[in-house]
Amino acid sequence: MHWFGAPEYWLSRLVLQRGLAALYLVAFVGAALQFRALIGARGMLPVPAHLARVPWRRAPTLFRLHYSDRFFAGCAWTGAAVAAALLAGADGLVPLWGAMLLWLVPWGLYLSIVNVGQTWYGFGWESLLLEVGFLAVFLGNDEVAPPVLVLFLLRWVLFRVEFGAGLIKLRGDRCWRNLTCLYFHHETQPMPGPLSWFFHRLPRPLHRAEAAANHVTQLAVPFLLFTPQPVASAAAALMIVTQAWLILSGNFAWLNWLTVVLAVGALDLTALHAPPALPAAPLWYEALTLGLTALVAALSVRPARNLLSRRQAMNRSYDSLHLVNTYGAFGTIGRVRQEIVIEGTADPAPGPASQWRAYEFKGKPGDPRRPPRQFAPYHLRLDWMMWFAALSPAYARPWFDGLVERLLAGDRDTLRLLRRCPFPDAPPVHVRARVYRYRYTTWRELRATGAWWERTYVREFRAPTRLR
Repeated sequence: MHWFGAPEYWLSRLVLQRGLAALYLVAFVGAALQFRALIGARGMLPVPAHLARVPWRRAPTLFRLHYSDRFFAGCAWTGAAVAAALLAGADGLVPLWGAMLLWLVPWGLYLSIVNVGQTWYGFGWESLLLEVGFLAVFLGNDEVAPPVLVLFLLRWVLFRVEFGAGLIKLRGDRCWRNLTCLYFHHETQPMPGPLSWFFHRLPRPLHRAEAAANHVTQLAVPFLLFTPQPVASAAAALMIVTQAWLILSGNFAWLNWLTVVLAVGALDLTALHAPPALPAAPLWYEALTLGLTALVAALSVRPARNLLSRRQAMNRSYDSLHLVNTYGAFGTIGRVRQEIVIEGTADPAPGPASQWRAYEFKGKPGDPRRPPRQFAPYHLRLDWMMWFAALSPAYARPWFDGLVERLLAGDRDTLRLLRRCPFPDAPPVHVRARVYRYRYTTWRELRATGAWWERTYVREFRAPTRLR
């Protein structure tokens, strides 16, 4: 089929594949380093207990065959090794069928992890990584030109990411319609970055312009992805610029980074590098690509209906393989930031004179004098869920007691998820949790005190608790 390949997207494919491999690597390393305390055999939400409750069809995973922490770690580090090999270009050193199998490995391993990850893996960027990762299996290597159909399917993913996020905002919080959401967002987002304080202090007219530009980029520009070049490239470039702005303004795991990678796939980069002469695609490869296209078309019906629905769902998978999903972010913006501060004491009978010392998390706000850090695209799962727990205790109900128990026991795997444990020699006798309201300091307060945050006590989240 003479129309099957698009050699002018050879460089775009290369950049997309290497970017995707890098994000796979980040995801697998994060899984390997964090899983024991979160979902390990003795974690807060153990995988074996989850598998006993959930049928195979709802959560297909390798861990149905066997689970142990050692086996999980082996899968995660194997995924990281394959991702590193793909990042180094290993798919170009093997035949086309070998490259497809190589790309299938990280997808299958990460699907196995996500399907047992429970609350900790319930974010849209997990499904996005799996959906893009599955399409990447069919992108090919230097033996064939990039398939037009797969490039189109990748743009369809990018369209749903951007348009879904735009619609959820338009249908959600009124502040998006009156362009005032960014008065609050940079202060109340889940995990601020090193520049978030400065973004929050931008003039309000600029915040309104940001919100208006967001609507244009997410509601109008995505349609231009399906127009001829150079319009499609201009649309993709605009998305890259706006996603870079979001990367600078906060920590959102690899959501924005993967969106940038997707947008690169829509760029015509022939001006930077002339495409090489590539042979025609084999018939079996064309047949598989046509089958993929038919499958995605069939699975896209429900996500497309969701986009058109007044009750639009956000970040939802309609199949257990996460092949075609719905996306969206920040349909509602908080006006006030609340944070849970966990403290411990060695006092066996806590009273007004007891000394309570705070546990410091790596990413979420704690010590008001500590500036926010950059972690994305790496994802700190416990820190993110602590933000949700501060919004409502219901988010914390399945796992917070387990967290407190592990702090009281001095569990090393749990303490590795934290920046600082105030009890290096022996665990505390009691642990408590309190809710504080956090707000950014002003320029004057920052210069005078060196504090990035000002906090006020709100209520008790968990009364002092000890091991029984």
